[in-house]
Amino acid sequence: MIRAFAALLICASGAQAGDLGFVTSQNADAVSVVDLASGEVLAETTVAGAPAPVAYDPARGRAFVISAQTGTLTVLDEAGKVIGGKPLPEGAFGIAVAPDGGLFVSEWYQGRLLRLDAALEQVWSVPTGRAPAGVATDGELVATADRDDDQVSVYDAGTGALKSRIAVGKHPYAVVFHDGRLWSADVQGNTVSVIAPRTGRLLGQVPTGSHPYGIAFAGGRGFVTDQYAGTVTVFDAQTLQVLGRIETGDYPEGIAPLPDGSGVVVAHWDSNTLVWIDAASLEITREIELPDGPRAFGLFTGRQD
Repeated sequence: MIRAFAALLICASGAQAGDLGFVTSQNADAVSVVDLASGEVLAETTVAGAPAPVAYDPARGRAFVISAQTGTLTVLDEAGKVIGGKPLPEGAFGIAVAPDGGLFVSEWYQGRLLRLDAALEQVWSVPTGRAPAGVATDGELVATADRDDDQVSVYDAGTGALKSRIAVGKHPYAVVFHDGRLWSADVQGNTVSVIAPRTGRLLGQVPTGSHPYGIAFAGGRGFVTDQYAGTVTVFDAQTLQVLGRIETGDYPEGIAPLPDGSGVVVAHWDSNTLVWIDAASLEITREIELPDGPRAFGLFTGRQD
């Protein structure tokens, strides 16, 4: 079901209306399309099977969602309309957009990384460590967080050739490329691990709150959602010094940067909210309610081309 006023709101919001977020609400079987400039919910779309992982491709006007219960991949346009999909294995989990508009998808149960092309046809499949969760790419490399092996695996994004495996903190979950480095949220280690992806070297670790889940960067700072603490840990992206922790709501999970670089947005599983944090002041600037159980695991924000 799509809210009929979606197109009207997009037009009325002005030039910044192209800053969109696609937030999955697992308990409600819903995906919300949010205007990140105004905080307006432009559309709410029903996606069955507990949607959780998500990746937005603004260059091609598509968002990709995986249903946790079935592994089904659903494709949405920027108005929230379902325009395609594909059945994937039940353990399909992490998802990231490839440079050509295809996808990288991790398979939790099978311990594999899939490369799909823009038509969602499989290009290759390679083994990962056990229980791969998050996936990230910088265009040349692609990485998986192999949760049950306490490691991150790095591959050539074009061929799938394994480049390295790096021991990190306990149970890495999300991975993000930023500023030439690779970062993992180690959910049971209460750390963020920092990796040189092309040498496979662990550069350092950042202490976080309890059970870090997602990572995003804005304004030269790193932001980490601490699930059990109800906080976001903030650190300097160069020195790795912790700058503070912000109380944001119950069970923060998905986090992504605002397209203009001014801050981040955070989805809260228990509070049913999406919260905006300013990167400079570290203050909460906006909060909206969303359907039950927002998770938004992945890069769910972007600016329409």
